[in-house]
Amino acid sequence: MRTITRRGAMPLSLLALAAAATLTACGGGGGNGFSFLPPPDPGSPPPAASTYKAEIRRTAMGVPHIKADNWAGAGYGYGYAQAQDNLCTMADSFLTYRGERSQYLGGDALLVAGSTIGRPKNIDSDFFHRHVISPDVLKKMIDAQPDNLKKLVEGFAAGYNRYVRDAKASGTAHAACRSEAWVQPITTDDIYRRMYAANLAGGYSNFLAHIANAMPPSPTAPAKVAAHSRNHGHNNKKHALQLALRDIPEPEMQVGGKEGVGSNMIGFGTAATGDASPLLFGNPHWYWRGPDRFYQAQLTIPGQLNISGTSFLGIPVMLIGFNDNIAWSHTVSTAKRFGVYELTLAAGDPTSYMRDGNAVKMQAHEITVKVKQADGSTTTVTRTLYKSEYGPMLNLTYLSDKLPLWSQSTAYAIRDINGENYRTFRNWLRWNQAKSLDEFTAIQREEAAIPWVNTVAVGRGSAKAWYADIGAVPNVSADQMAKCSSTSTAGQTLRAALARVPVFDGSRSACDWQTDADSAQKGAIGPSRMPSLMRDDYVANMNDSYWLANPNAPLTGYPDIMGPAGTEAVSFRTRMGNVLAQSRLGGTDSYGAKGATVDTVKRMVLNSRVLTAELFKDKALDMVCASPTITVAKDPIDPTVAGHTVNTGAACAALRAWDNTGVATARGAHLWDEFWSRVKLPATAYDKPFDAKDPVHTPRDLNTSEATALAQAFGAAIVRVEASGYAPDAQRGDYLFATRGDKKIPLYGGCGGPGYFTISCSENRLDKGGYTMDANPNGNSYMQIVRFPEGGVEAHTFLTFSLSDDPASAHNADYTRAYSAGQWLKVPFSESEIKGDAAYSSAVISE
Repeated sequence: MRTITRRGAMPLSLLALAAAATLTACGGGGGNGFSFLPPPDPGSPPPAASTYKAEIRRTAMGVPHIKADNWAGAGYGYGYAQAQDNLCTMADSFLTYRGERSQYLGGDALLVAGSTIGRPKNIDSDFFHRHVISPDVLKKMIDAQPDNLKKLVEGFAAGYNRYVRDAKASGTAHAACRSEAWVQPITTDDIYRRMYAANLAGGYSNFLAHIANAMPPSPTAPAKVAAHSRNHGHNNKKHALQLALRDIPEPEMQVGGKEGVGSNMIGFGTAATGDASPLLFGNPHWYWRGPDRFYQAQLTIPGQLNISGTSFLGIPVMLIGFNDNIAWSHTVSTAKRFGVYELTLAAGDPTSYMRDGNAVKMQAHEITVKVKQADGSTTTVTRTLYKSEYGPMLNLTYLSDKLPLWSQSTAYAIRDINGENYRTFRNWLRWNQAKSLDEFTAIQREEAAIPWVNTVAVGRGSAKAWYADIGAVPNVSADQMAKCSSTSTAGQTLRAALARVPVFDGSRSACDWQTDADSAQKGAIGPSRMPSLMRDDYVANMNDSYWLANPNAPLTGYPDIMGPAGTEAVSFRTRMGNVLAQSRLGGTDSYGAKGATVDTVKRMVLNSRVLTAELFKDKALDMVCASPTITVAKDPIDPTVAGHTVNTGAACAALRAWDNTGVATARGAHLWDEFWSRVKLPATAYDKPFDAKDPVHTPRDLNTSEATALAQAFGAAIVRVEASGYAPDAQRGDYLFATRGDKKIPLYGGCGGPGYFTISCSENRLDKGGYTMDANPNGNSYMQIVRFPEGGVEAHTFLTFSLSDDPASAHNADYTRAYSAGQWLKVPFSESEIKGDAAYSSAVISE
């Protein structure tokens, strides 16, 4: 049953469904019971009571505000709303987590969109997920959840299935996938798999292909090869297998890597805001497409839950957001969340390893995956993958030729602390219900569950803002790092490639991760030894370590695995964020009287300043523009470019006139982007090198020692710009854009490397169609500015890529156009605000 009321224009997706639904007066009851079979005859009498019921209210930009009487109902409405807007992406992602991509889409195809697992082959994704999220792991995940979360999950699956049933029966939305066989009902297990997979972004997910292809050699006596393709009818020879495995690409470390996705967040205390309320700015730089993209909504169960914010698709709990009393955001942490163990194997048995002198048998997991062939037929591929007590086995040859394949004597296993962390969503759900900042911080310390991110939060009635990197982190002591670290050539190579990651001897129990008295799980650092800070001016994080949560009170003395603290320069984006915050507090920027207000923060975070240009442009141009021509010996990032001679005049003129920002109307910013992306400067290039006593302002003052290298980078940048067809003084919005329909929406900002704080980071080359945000970029995503005036909540948001993945939806482009124009949404939160919204519509669903 569905009941619909509306004000103003109804979203296209609701109109399409309304045409197929039975409309009754508000408050009508009854409906079809859920079934995988066709729904009952509509003439049948409705059941006496509904198992699930929710009201989905939509406001501007299509944001859903789900209201229900209980947890199952809230989940039901949320699952339905997410599917209504993103069915194709969600259905595709459930194939991923079930390990069924190859069955429907073929084994060699890559995932459709980037995410925390990158874009691996379907066949590798299937084996990884079937192996890592094995039945025993799934059971532990489910058993650890509280009853209210289980009811949310149950309702979410039912709501998703309700929409699938409606769409397949008579829908017109989601034409790209609606009729596909892989768009099918799900179970609660699918939701738990999806939730568990989110845990792994800082560990296992970065090693997907290397877990999925970790196979032992044949034992010294002839035996069945551990991985084979039954459709070929014979076993692969070891040598051929080794050659094939060497084609596995190096993981990009999507989360926790040097150039992975990131975020910005600043919490201003009342000393900064100048009134009784603190203020939070949160802005994850995240995926614009795919299963990990954010979805904005509000969930309300009167008297129990009232939370607005965002979650990944397929997850029924808000991961970032605000309620009546607290607001929080996250950034990716520098703390390492995994370790590698070097295993000494038992003689004659490469699937047993030695531990304290005893042989331990690995756990074998034979997995068979169905694979669709080019002719439409289906065959099967079987691999036997293994787990040690530490975790799944690895194939590490991608890192270096010095790293061997799994041999008769040595193998490697990976342990992800979050593979054993089943508390994450319990933590977030408790935060969803928190009534004060004190309660919020107590929950974080008690659960110590946040998987791979920092946290900043503010609360009603609290003068201070909170920063913490308190979550699940491996507990390895300095003594263990000295005594347990592998000394083999392979182990040392691995240690060099993975800074601060423990690469330990797996043959000794003395090298097990340790447990503190207050550890929330075995092998994790206790929360009392993890960094946190409360300040009434501001706390912030822009993906560097905990060290500079506030530069006026640097944090030190925490375990090395948490990240560097004063030993190396922070990123230009971190420096830019602190410059913005400090300038606002001092009133030294261009936004008027000092203090962090909603209006000034709105403008500040979108101004697209480029710190490297502010610091270095003038001196750099003096060097690179000294000659009218440059002959490029070799492009530092494109080895195919060599021997080109370019004129510098037009480029130098454009950059001298450029205003050092990446706003949509800025002219010349692409030249600086291309130039700086090729610049790698040693400490000697600066007259003022990095100084831990002045980290926000150092290094600075470029000298001439690297003039030749700078000239080569500049010449190569000109080559790239000329090849692109964009003029040296082209406007930013002409080449940085998102496409919706056949229209380009101009954007602003850039990548973090040059020091943009405002992020729109395209992976597409300028000379291959511009910096388009249409494929697999990352950038500003769910943005929120939240404060707590007396008697209410004031929140301003963006969902930069818009709510829906369906090109036919009215909400596929509206939020993106608003973001392009800098028009923040004052999102309704109270009942009166929701019902008073000009775009208000309401639909009651039940079954």
